[in-house]
Amino acid sequence: MEAMLARFTPDALRAKLPLFVQFLRFGTVGAAGFVVDTATVYATRGALGLYGAGTVAYLTAATATWLFNRLWTFRGSGSGPAHRQWMAFLAANLLGFVLNRGTYFTLVTISATCAAEPVLAVAAGAIAGMFINFHLSRSVVFR
Repeated sequence: MEAMLARFTPDALRAKLPLFVQFLRFGTVGAAGFVVDTATVYATRGALGLYGAGTVAYLTAATATWLFNRLWTFRGSGSGPAHRQWMAFLAANLLGFVLNRGTYFTLVTISATCAAEPVLAVAAGAIAGMFINFHLSRSVVFR
């Protein structure tokens, strides 16, 4: 019990503050990515169907979030050419992609509500992939 309480001393909390701020920034960027993702699904679902729209939307939102994370959340971290970092971001977040789009595809397939209002499936997918994407972005792409 004492060891657990030691995690919450002022010094321990102060040491974790930069990580918390970085996670909040990542979440803010994720919220912007959610808007891009949702707008792309709604804009393209008529032409591409829900599955095609979901795929295009993911790539569009992933590109936007990579850029915003590069410029703001992890500013000054990582190295190399931007196109290689973008590819590393997509590769590192592959598990997050599977969780995100797997949730989206499952929900638009089994739920009439999510098929009619795909924003619900986009939101559920974003939440499903968020924590693994933060960890991999921080530890692999922008280290």
